[in-house]
Amino acid sequence: MAVSAATAPAAEPLPRSIFKKFLVMLCSLLMSLYVFYCLADRCQTLPGPIIAAGAASEEEEGGGGGYLGGSAEFPPWPAAAARRKRLLQRLKQRRRRQEAAPGREVPAGGGGSRAVGSGGFTGTPGTLTLLLGEGSKRLPQAIIIGVKKGGTRALLEFLRVHPDVRAVGAEPHFFDRNYERGLAWYRDLMPRTLEGQITMEKTPSYFVTKEAPARISSMSKGTKLIVVVRDPVTRAISDYTQTLSKKPEIPTFESLTFKNRTTGLIDTSWSAIQIGIYAKHLENWLLHFPIGQILFVSGERLISDPAGELGRVQDFLGLKRIITDKHFYFNKTKGFPCLKKAEGSSKPHCLGKTKGRTHPDIDQEVVQRLRDFYRPFNMKFYQMTGQDFGWD
Repeated sequence: MAVSAATAPAAEPLPRSIFKKFLVMLCSLLMSLYVFYCLADRCQTLPGPIIAAGAASEEEEGGGGGYLGGSAEFPPWPAAAARRKRLLQRLKQRRRRQEAAPGREVPAGGGGSRAVGSGGFTGTPGTLTLLLGEGSKRLPQAIIIGVKKGGTRALLEFLRVHPDVRAVGAEPHFFDRNYERGLAWYRDLMPRTLEGQITMEKTPSYFVTKEAPARISSMSKGTKLIVVVRDPVTRAISDYTQTLSKKPEIPTFESLTFKNRTTGLIDTSWSAIQIGIYAKHLENWLLHFPIGQILFVSGERLISDPAGELGRVQDFLGLKRIITDKHFYFNKTKGFPCLKKAEGSSKPHCLGKTKGRTHPDIDQEVVQRLRDFYRPFNMKFYQMTGQDFGWD
């Protein structure tokens, strides 16, 4: 006897466990497709073979600054796409510069680093590390070696605006305090750089450190050196002002200046005085580096004409003159120029409150005696450098 449609048993629903398995499989498939899409999109942009970052690379510091191996990790896809676009634009710019100036070569630097050639940098793009913005760590090709309270921080901050300059923010003090840690430790402190970028650091105490010239020369004889100098009398007072802000109990500037004020004998053992004898320190550097490998920047002109001094620095480093007048404005309150836009920011940037401190009133007789003391050293320094800084 046939069973009518009305009385036929209804189809049983799928078991819950099977439904869960189906969902898991679907999610896995979608995730696999997403990963494949990301990797495929990334690989399509590679113009050459994949080259690993190398054992010398390190994890980049946080905050977007990128100052401080292992393998490189992929950043989130949207960030990677944006970064890849910026890098490809930069690589195209470098290719155009290479075509405009054919035949330029990048000489090999010491210690596995890239040296700054007289014709500048001409990178060769095409590796995974370049396109992902990871780069590699190199020993510095240029170092700001001095002097304290001369304007080194301002110079470094200004230079970091240049897209082909990467610099350590803090002072490493490798060649004066941490040399026993070795070059590998020093290189780990450096920022990652792409081909064609310059790695830099600044430690003003190097200029007065007796061992520093030989140590830097041992790392790389091609290292370019920058010295920011300032009127030694003004520099000494600024040095004292900084110490006074930390140690209000120290003696007066006048009492520290003289071994015996009655005789007028200057105490050259006091570091604030000793640093300003530039000619004496320069003699030590010229035993290891030719004068043409050292650039002397005027701390006074860095304030009055920052773009002009930065132009000289960019030329010295073999860089295109990108930093110009349009990057600066003069802050009347602080009394020195500031950046309209700092590195990685769209906001104006001035050096911190520790810069531009008001100097204490100093006995003018003491100031004059210091000027008389420094004058012969200044004259010798002018002759050695071929520049008249106008301090006298």
